[in-house]
Order: sequence, then C-alpha cells, then structure tokens
Amino acid sequence: MLTEGPDLRHHGDAEVRDDGSALVDLAVNVRADTPPPWLRERIARSLGSLAAYPDGRAARAAVAARHGLPVERVLLTAGAAEAFVLLARALKVRRPVVVHPQFTEPEAALRDAGHTVDRVLLRPGDGFRLDPAAVPEGADLVVVGNPTNPTSVLHPAEALTALARPGRTLVVDEAFMDAVPGEREALAGRTDVPGLVVLRSLTKTWGLAGLRVGYVLAAPETVAELARAQPLWPVSTPALVAAEACVGPRALAEAAHAAHRVAADRAHLVAGLAGLAGAGVRVVTPAEGPFVLVRLPDAAAVRHRLRALGYAVRRGDTFPGLGPRWLRLAVRDRATTDGFLAALRRAVTETAG
Repeated sequence: MLTEGPDLRHHGDAEVRDDGSALVDLAVNVRADTPPPWLRERIARSLGSLAAYPDGRAARAAVAARHGLPVERVLLTAGAAEAFVLLARALKVRRPVVVHPQFTEPEAALRDAGHTVDRVLLRPGDGFRLDPAAVPEGADLVVVGNPTNPTSVLHPAEALTALARPGRTLVVDEAFMDAVPGEREALAGRTDVPGLVVLRSLTKTWGLAGLRVGYVLAAPETVAELARAQPLWPVSTPALVAAEACVGPRALAEAAHAAHRVAADRAHLVAGLAGLAGAGVRVVTPAEGPFVLVRLPDAAAVRHRLRALGYAVRRGDTFPGLGPRWLRLAVRDRATTDGFLAALRRAVTETAG
C-alpha cells in the first residue's frame, strides 16, 4: 500500500465526480463528444450475444493487422491499467524504474505487487525532455509515456529505443499516441527493439473509459507470460467489438482527422494561455498530446476558484516531479476554451488580489 508521497491513485475523474454534471470538464483526457454514434450502435448490437462467453480472436487479429504484427504479439486487456497490473505481477524484475512525471498507475501497480520502485524525475528546466543517460544502467524494467501524461511531451523514438538493453523490459505507454497527427515517434509495430512492450488504450480517443479496453504489443514470450496472469475472459464481448471497430479503416481515418483537429484546438488554447504570461502562467511547450501542462502561482487556489466558476481542471501535485503550482488542462473545442480562458483570467486575478 502507498503510505506517503503523492497520491498515485488520484485521477482526473475525481475532479468531476459528484458535482461533475455542473462543471465543464477540462480534467479528464477523454475526447469530448465520444463515443461517436456509429460506435455506440455497433457496441449496442453486441448485447444480443452476451449469453456466450467472450471470444477475442477477431479483435486480436484486427489489432495485429492494424500494426502489421502476428497475433502472437498482441494481448487484449481491460484497458491499459490492467496491462500495468499484469506487468507488475507477472514479470520477474529486480529494479523497476518509472520515468516521471507521467501517468501514476504503473508505479502504483508495481508497488502494490511488492516492488521497490526507483524514479527518474525529468526537470521542468529541460522541458521535461528525456535523457536516456538519466536512467540507471541496472534497471531491468523501465516505464515511460509517449506522449507523456501530464507534460504533453512527445519524446523522439530514438531517445526511447536508446533505453533498450539485453535483459531489460522497456514499457512505452502510447495511450495518447493516436491523438498525435501521423503518430510521429510511435514504436507500436516495431519488432527490432529488444524487450519492447508498447501499451495502447482505446479509452481516450473513443470515449470508452467505462468499457475498459486496450492492448499490449510485445514479443510472443512476453505476451504469453502476461496472458498467464490474466483471469479467464478478461475483456467483455462489447469491449472486444469496440476494439475491432476502433482499429478498422473507418475508425483510423476518423482518428487521424480528430488528431489534426485536436492539434488546432490545442494551439488555440496555448495561444490564449500565452496571453496570461504576465500573470505568471507558463505552459510546457511544445505540447503534443490532447492536454497541456501549466505552471502558475497559487494553482490550488486558482483550481478551487475555477470550480466556483464552473470549470474542472486536473491538479498537478499528485504527479511525482511536479508540485502544488501545476495544473493539467484537457484540450477542448474553441468555444469551450474561450469560456475557460475568460474564467481562468478571472480566477488568476481574483486569487492574486
């Protein structure tokens, strides 16, 4: 159990729980207005087959085809979060290292499984960029996100592959990679990197947080080892149908279009935040994910004032390597962003006053 330090179990949904219906949500990184009607309809049609046990073969084959891999390199999971638990419980590692700031579930899962976890803290002065030399040579499991939640930094593929070593498992969390136009710097589909494990989630782009579906791409022996740690039928029939649908040609084209739209909406948000630089608001750039990380004076007070003004944002102090002056903001459409920026200006001004 976690007893000290940042609350690794705090997630963005906590910011909108209970009174969330009254708040405009910039705390959760799920794309707005999802799942689309065609996906909801396809999932709904699967409900007629709930009496049968789930059969993941078609979905697994579809994921494999999407990445140009044999099915033996694919493991379907109940979201990326389950994959972190499987990695922590199934792999025999001595010195796991998590690169922070990043999604906190990998470290939480490792600690819950009894591991002592070392942290590599990337520095704001370096723009939270990854230096492969900062990772201890003796680490036999390394976890890093790309693009990284919450910093929105997209690390070069070369920097990540430089972490690979014989005898080391390199876990790259690409949960937000499909929100990057062209999926630049992606490692999914690579088979030439020793020990590489890539995690993907269908939660963020398709609005399926409540359905729980994701997958692991890794060497066949790693997939087999993780599969042995899974319970029987870990992914439900509706989730399997969603997985197959979300890696098909129509979905990939829609996701690519959405990635470009998110990039434009993010640029609008970053430009608006730049207008608050005089009030001490600083944005981590270049941002490449569907969210941005900002630093500002009295961030906690500003966050509470924003709630009173009708907006929820993600606190940053639960991410190792950050602290009480950081907030994460999800990218939304321009109208929502303009309303938020006006509220943020008011919250900053009133807090300073």
